Amino acid sequence: MNKYTLKLYITGNTSRSERAVANLRKICEQRLNDSYEMIVIDVLERPQLAEEDRIIATPTLIKELPPPMRRMIGDLSDTEKVLLGLDVPAFTGGLEI
Repeated sequence: MNKYTLKLYITGNTSRSERAVANLRKICEQRLNDSYEMIVIDVLERPQLAEEDRIIATPTLIKELPPPMRRMIGDLSDTEKVLLGLDVPAFTGGLEI
């Protein structure tokens, strides 16, 4: 399995930011095992990184590796869409689809 590099941009300690972090952590732990690096970046503390990555809304998730790079905006509560964006195969009834 490829190692995933994920950057999650948030704005402060808000409920939306906390939901996005929790949702991404849950997805990673359940589906990516130990094959990921999750970096959480608060745009209030590191505005230069947000500017470099052209972040216009938060929360924003950037999947840097494996290619292709993808961006997702929102609290990542729609697990199916997040898995699709990460190119992680979906499982149903124990069978991969």
